[in-house]
Amino acid sequence: MARLLGLSLAVAAVAVVATALLAVHDTGSRLRDEVPLLETDGDIRAALLGHARQHRDWTGVGPLVRDLAERTGRRIALTTPDGTPIVDSAVLLGQGDVGLPSVPSVGIDATEPVTAALEPTGGPGLRYRGWRLTDEERAHRDALVAEAVDCLRHQGDLPRQVGVNGPFATGPSRHGDSCVPAELSAPSAAAREVNDRAAERTAACLDHLGLARETSTSTRKGPEWTQCEEDGRKDALRPHVAPVADLYLGTSDRFDPLSADAWWRTAGTVAVVLLVAAAVTVLAGRRLVRPILTLTTAARRMAAGDRGTRVPVRGNDEVTRLAHAFNAMAQAVGAGERQRRDLIGDVAHELRAPLANVRSSLEAAEDGVLPLDAALLRSLHEEAALLERLVADLQDLALADAGELRVHPEDRDAADLARQAVTAHQARAEAAGITLRVDAPRPVTVFADPARLRQALGNLVSNAVRHTPPGGLVEVTVRGDGGEVVLTVTDTGPGIAAEHLPHVFDRFYRAGPSRGSGLGLAITKHLVEAHGGTVEVTSGGGSTFTVRLQSARLTGS
Repeated sequence: MARLLGLSLAVAAVAVVATALLAVHDTGSRLRDEVPLLETDGDIRAALLGHARQHRDWTGVGPLVRDLAERTGRRIALTTPDGTPIVDSAVLLGQGDVGLPSVPSVGIDATEPVTAALEPTGGPGLRYRGWRLTDEERAHRDALVAEAVDCLRHQGDLPRQVGVNGPFATGPSRHGDSCVPAELSAPSAAAREVNDRAAERTAACLDHLGLARETSTSTRKGPEWTQCEEDGRKDALRPHVAPVADLYLGTSDRFDPLSADAWWRTAGTVAVVLLVAAAVTVLAGRRLVRPILTLTTAARRMAAGDRGTRVPVRGNDEVTRLAHAFNAMAQAVGAGERQRRDLIGDVAHELRAPLANVRSSLEAAEDGVLPLDAALLRSLHEEAALLERLVADLQDLALADAGELRVHPEDRDAADLARQAVTAHQARAEAAGITLRVDAPRPVTVFADPARLRQALGNLVSNAVRHTPPGGLVEVTVRGDGGEVVLTVTDTGPGIAAEHLPHVFDRFYRAGPSRGSGLGLAITKHLVEAHGGTVEVTSGGGSTFTVRLQSARLTGS
């Protein structure tokens, strides 16, 4: 999972870096190209703004736009605020209907405060300004200029220019020059009309707001007074200037990844990102898919019967842990198969001997070779008893394997149960010349199923008697050890070799030739574990089997 996450983040990082490089490269080149255009765009706006202030509409702006476009090389378009085209240099110059940028470069509003001086007019030596001068006013001022120039030349004065810079002039400007009449600097009739209307609108606004008003030339006014003055000025000026328009410069947005100039960079970036993503995907896919294919092949081989199939294990990721789990499962399945085969073979072997003895004895009696007497009947009875014990042992093992080996524990005297187990084998021990005894000096309460505990102790005692030579000793001891009850079965036989000790509780395992089935100790282990206890074996000068079980509280304690 960590590797897959890392690869995904690597692909994402490459895509982000590529996009950033593409954007930075394009933006940088665009800015380098457009820095010289900023001054040009400012000149275009100033020219159009001057036209708007000198005309009541945009009807005659076409020649100006055409001239500006030819001189600057810029595409210039004007639209109304709702997007209706007014004029477009691309159409005027026959360049076709080229798309506009998504947003205008700037708005053209002639009612905004004047930021650039009006172009002065007049002759050499003295020039004047005036807003919306009529032909009569211009002719009169030209005559005044001629007289003033003669006066200035007589005095040897330098050339100068006079006049007002907009429609909002309240009276003639004072120059303190006897040669230049004050009338030359007086506002035009149009300027006086706009100024009077602005004063009326401002006064009406102040009255509406309930503000006191007085004639003043002070520029320090409150915000409400200033707002009324600005609104009045715009309302008065709007009928005398062109309507508000949006100015578009250029053809479209600054960067179009599919444009003729940018498509190759976009295609190259996409190709690089796709190649990196494909390479990373192939490498990651091969590393992820290869072990999965190996696991799939191994699973198919195991399903076909090859229980020895294993997969190589490398690394420490999820697939590696899956391979470990598969190998563990395969090992368990193989061990189960071997145990099943061994069980079938061992059961067949154990059943073959007593059945063969019974059959041979019966055939011999039928042929008259053996007399059908009490001795033959005892022999047949012993073989039948052996078969019965073998079947009972197999049934107990089957219950243990199925988890159905049930015990019903209760508080019992462990010493008494040990004596019962010893008594059951006392006759056999005496017949073999073996001393069998119990060492239980005082009662010890154990929490156990009495029948199953006697069965387990009986198996241990039977095994000890079987492997103890005549004159030997088999002793069963019972002791309390804290919260446990410890029962030991010790014999003075030859003992168990070290290489056989780990396997004495395996089914059908026999350390040497014996008459036993090889199931008794395996059943004992299952019975003890069903009680929550343990059974161990040690061997030296003889063998000692130790059983540890849960101790119960004595009644009344």
